[in-house]
Order: sequence, then C-alpha cells, then structure tokens
Amino acid sequence: MLSSRPAPNRHVGLVGWARENLFSTWLNSILTFLSVFVIGFVVIEVVPWIIQSSWTATSLNECRAAIIEAYGEGTHGACWAVIRERYLQLLYGFYPSDAYWRPNLALVLMLIAIAPILYPVLPRKMLLFSAVYPLLGIWLLWGGSLWTMISILLGFAIGYILMAASSRAFGTLTGLITATLGIIIYWIFAAVPLSELLQSIFPRLWLEPVESARFGGFMLSTTIGVTGIVSSLPLGILLALGRKSDLLIVKAICIGFIEFIRGVPLITLLFVASTLLNIFLPPGTNFDLILRVIIMVTLFSAAYLAEVVRGGLASLPRGQFEAADALGLDYWKSMRLVVLPQALKVSIPGIVSSFIALFKDTTLVSIIGLLDPLGLTNSIRADADWNGIIWELYVFVALIFFVFCFAMSRYSMYLERKLKTSHD
Repeated sequence: MLSSRPAPNRHVGLVGWARENLFSTWLNSILTFLSVFVIGFVVIEVVPWIIQSSWTATSLNECRAAIIEAYGEGTHGACWAVIRERYLQLLYGFYPSDAYWRPNLALVLMLIAIAPILYPVLPRKMLLFSAVYPLLGIWLLWGGSLWTMISILLGFAIGYILMAASSRAFGTLTGLITATLGIIIYWIFAAVPLSELLQSIFPRLWLEPVESARFGGFMLSTTIGVTGIVSSLPLGILLALGRKSDLLIVKAICIGFIEFIRGVPLITLLFVASTLLNIFLPPGTNFDLILRVIIMVTLFSAAYLAEVVRGGLASLPRGQFEAADALGLDYWKSMRLVVLPQALKVSIPGIVSSFIALFKDTTLVSIIGLLDPLGLTNSIRADADWNGIIWELYVFVALIFFVFCFAMSRYSMYLERKLKTSHD
C-alpha cells in the first residue's frame, strides 16, 4: 500500500479554486479577463467621480469650482450638493413641509399593516389593522374628515352582514351580488350624509386637505405602486379563475378584458385616464387624477397577473382538482384550500416580477403631468442654478428604486425557500 500524499498545488488553495471557477475552460478564461477589465474600468473611472465630489455648493458652477479647488485642475467629480439641497422635493414633491409627518406616519403604518401578510408568524389579529389601513392611509395623505373614511368602512361591514345572511339562504354567488349592491346603495345614498352628521358632532377628527396636484416624488410613486400591487393581485386571481370558468359569459368577459389590456401599452391607458375619461363623465365631475391613474395601473397589472396565475393553475395535476371534489368541497372552498395555495406557490417568481415591473412603471406618470421622481429631475434641471446636471439626479433616483425592487426580490426568494416542499 502506498501512503497518501497531498494533492498537487494546482488543485488546492487559491490556485486550485481559480482553475476550477475562473479558468476551467478557454471561454471561462476570456469571460474572466473581460470581467476584470470591466471592474477595473469602474474602479478607475467611476469611484473617483463618486468620491471627488462636493456636498456644500448651491449651484452647478459653484460645485465644479469647489471640486477643482479641492482636487486640482481637470478633476471631474459628482455634485451631490443637488441631492442635499433637493432631496426633500425628490421624496415629497410639493407636499406642504409642515405636514411631512403625515406621509412619514402613513409609511410606517403601511409597513405595520403589510407585516402580518408577509410574515404569517405574526399575530393574526394584526390583520384587522391591515384591513383598516387603506382608508387610514388615504386620510393621512389627502386629509379631510376621518368620519368620511369611517362611513366608507361601515359600508364594507354592511356588505359583510348582507353576504353572510344571503349566502346561507341562497348561496355564495347570490350573497356576493347582494353584498355588492348593498355596499353601492349605501355609499351613494347614506355614506356622505352620515359622515357630515358625525363631523358636525365630533369636529376634531379633521386634517387640512392636500390636493393631488401637490403630490410628487417617491411619495407619489410609492402611493401608486403599493396601491396598484395590493389591488391588482386579488383582481388578477379572479380574472384567472374567470378565464377558466365553465360559465360562457364570465369566461368571455374575462378573456376579452385580459387580451384587450395586454394588447394596449400602459402609456395609452394613462392618457385615457388623464384626458379622454373626462369626456364620458357628467359635467362638473371632479374625478381625482391620481385615483384615475391608480385604477388604470391596477387594471393593467391585473391582466398580466391573471396570466401568471393561470399558468400556475395549468401546472397543477388534474388530480388536485379531483381530490378537492372528492372531499366534498364546493368551488370556492376547493379553490381557497386546495388549488390556489399550490398555484400561487408555483407562480411566486412571476407574480413578484410583475410587481417589480409595476413599481418601475410608475415613472410613466410624468408623461401625463404628474411629478414622479423622474419628472422632478426635469424640474430641478430647469432651474438656472442646476441647469446641466444629469447623472447625480439619475443615480439617486435609480438607487432608491433599486432598494425597493431588491427588497421585493429578496422577499420572493425567502418565500420560495419557506414554501419549498421538494427534497433535493
């Protein structure tokens, strides 16, 4: 027997790792050298531009002069002073400065509201706050009377009571129709008089109204993006179920809606929301522009999510549907307890990709006159003091968008690992 000997140096240590991971083939060797070249270019060109910068100037000319004075003639550096001077505008738009606490509080409460949805280990009682938060967030951002939000919320309570009573007597579908009609009738005829009565009795629950024209920056993008994400997912699930329905009329309506929305660019829908929609409304109707945009963004995203969910439903074996029927479950219980949990688990990557695309697409609202972060960069560059500055603003906007999108992608990977049931 020969005694064991250590492996050759070329197969162990740093040299072995490099041979295995960087230079295993001639193609990998070329890609390694190209990657080193790109990294070197970034380090040599971009890093000094970021570091050799100015944070204290009040104009672009003053900023360039300060960089030359500090680092020598011919030095090109970033003028981060524009971010220091205009970051509040990029975050809040033209929202009143003395009311910044309202969007800040709305953001904190939003994180609390979505926490029990994202992490089921939290107490289920927190879902009650999640259900109430949308109206609370609207009140904080737009102001007005809190009793208006409470009267709207009361409509959902009335609808729940009507649906529970009708479902026991006539079935789920009849209960859903009855609840919907009851909510609409209450909102049309009773919600406003009730809120005015309560406001006259308890006038302290009031915040100074802020018009939508003063919304802007990342506050606007977050409002549109988060509302569109939360609203489009359940609507997309319903559209996917409707497209696979055996009811001919329901199936035709869902297919027509999905194919029409997916065949039209989002910017076209935004133009319809900002201009053409007013033509079909009664004279004197004040339909908030941001609300119109949110509706169009939600419908656009729901159509794409419907196809993602439909793909998840199609991937399930037929036996899962038959097993739900064998258990004696009706349609809605089988979907809620057996089919949809599996289909949504398979569809997680596609759903999160749609959410990320939706959040980035909020920048298109600048074309219809809303001042999102990109729209505000144009306004800042139009200022004589900062005319000519480009990269600093775009880098800041891109960084904030990256943080939001990266967080969503990380949560998607966490959820996939948590729900993974296969064994390698």
